[in-house]
Amino acid sequence: MTDAALALDHPAVQHMDGPELASLIAAKLCHDFISPSGAIVSGLDLLNDPTAQDMREDALALITDSAMKMVALVQFCRVAFGAAGSNERFTAAEVQGLVEGLSGGGRATLAWRLDGTDYTRSEARVLLNLSYLTVAALPSGGTATLSSRREDATLMLEGVADGARARLKPEAATGLAGERLTEGLAGQWIQPYWLWLTAREAGGRLDVRVADGQVTLTTRLPT
Repeated sequence: MTDAALALDHPAVQHMDGPELASLIAAKLCHDFISPSGAIVSGLDLLNDPTAQDMREDALALITDSAMKMVALVQFCRVAFGAAGSNERFTAAEVQGLVEGLSGGGRATLAWRLDGTDYTRSEARVLLNLSYLTVAALPSGGTATLSSRREDATLMLEGVADGARARLKPEAATGLAGERLTEGLAGQWIQPYWLWLTAREAGGRLDVRVADGQVTLTTRLPT
């Protein structure tokens, strides 16, 4: 797909019922949680192995790093997918911290251009998912630029992925268009679809543009 624009009023939009949507999100979360939790268990096994005491420091480092990744993932997901407790508004610094906590150590470099204003719960949810998917569009590295600005009664949230191999997986493109998945991996489709749905339910619009070496995700939300 080259230089294509997909929007909320795309003619192929198909809706999904609540139970099916919840089951797919739950499956994605379980998939994401299993890696750091499994690493913690592996580290504990090493600590408890009398024949591996020379690896005690490595085991403790594995447990520490994995626990930090798990906490960052939970904190991100409770806002990106959940109600996030009693928080009604999020600062730009809070949103930035949630994204960086999850993507730290990855190949992509993050550049922030947020306007510094607070975001409502739904706005923060859109921005977090948009940021995550912008970073995910850079599997071989590059720069993910996340920006926000307010124009009259509209909040513009944009993620631009610049990199030699910047791309969207077919499942992601399908989800961002609001289309049901007919083939491919549901785990690669559900979060893009969730971003499209979140923007739609906030009364907004999602546009996707793919060009050589660049992927741009833009949402326009009423304020």
